[in-house]
Amino acid sequence: MPIVSLSFPDQMIRDMDEIQKSLGFTGRSELVRAAIRLMLEEKREKDSLRGQVTAILAVTHNQEDEEPVTRIKHAFEDIIRTHLHNKITRYNCVELFLLEGDAQKIASMSNGFQKEDKMKSVKLVIV
Repeated sequence: MPIVSLSFPDQMIRDMDEIQKSLGFTGRSELVRAAIRLMLEEKREKDSLRGQVTAILAVTHNQEDEEPVTRIKHAFEDIIRTHLHNKITRYNCVELFLLEGDAQKIASMSNGFQKEDKMKSVKLVIV
């Protein structure tokens, strides 16, 4: 099996170690492989979407990291039916988007958020 060297911020390493222990992974490599398998499956699901769909997109981030949210939101205004912003803790925010439109455009918006390092979590649910 080829070896790939990766760099992670200290907090992410601490979080990974906690998940590794709590879920019983034997090492970080096993944990990273499982995470990548999940991401690949999610990508296959998004790529298979066709036609008009309705979806909910949930994004969490630190309150000072609003710029990517604003930029992406404006790029996809035509598929956003409702957008809710709320602080969930003193410094953390959640963005909820109700989306309706072309499936591939909805997937593209979700992917746009996932590419941003400043986003803590991104979850797309087709309804």
